Amino acid sequence: MADAEPDASAFNSAVGTELFVLQSVASSTISEAGTRSTIYLSTLSGGLVAIGFAGGSPGLLASLAFTVLPTIFMLGWFTVVRLVDTSVENITVRRRMERIREHFVSLHPSGPDLISLDNPRTGELGVRYSHSSFLFTMASMVAAVNCVLGGAVVTLALIFGGGWEIVPAQIAGVAVGVLLLTATLAYERRRIRAAYPE
Repeated sequence: MADAEPDASAFNSAVGTELFVLQSVASSTISEAGTRSTIYLSTLSGGLVAIGFAGGSPGLLASLAFTVLPTIFMLGWFTVVRLVDTSVENITVRRRMERIREHFVSLHPSGPDLISLDNPRTGELGVRYSHSSFLFTMASMVAAVNCVLGGAVVTLALIFGGGWEIVPAQIAGVAVGVLLLTATLAYERRRIRAAYPE
């Protein structure tokens, strides 16, 4: 039995369905990233308010600070890792969508005039991507806030737990925060470059 001839209309229909699926995935990644960022920042805000109310009692303040802040700090790390995952997923989906759009452009001579293809370097669709674009993602925003929190926790631990003077403890906290931020951004950059090397 001879092989059936390829059905171009069925193939284009399947490709169109795949494009809609990918658009849904892209929308869900953006939605999830926004939700996770909001959860983290809301938790941080609520924790700081609770600590503020305990400011009149040094014992209560210390116990609350050393339970709430480390917990929020760990939540921040979980959030950053997942936000990087959603960024990588979104990049992958966008590249697959672009290949499908390239296919649609090739179907008709008027395709290039009607369907604009994205170029991440020239920014034909309004966004110019560069090697430093990862610094402006939601993952980087949450990482920056979380690293400040980590430095503050270290400072408090050195002052209340280690008996350090305030200034040396603050310097150590800043150094830890900068190291954490550098490591986090390096992780994010490595993950994104692996997904989108060019």
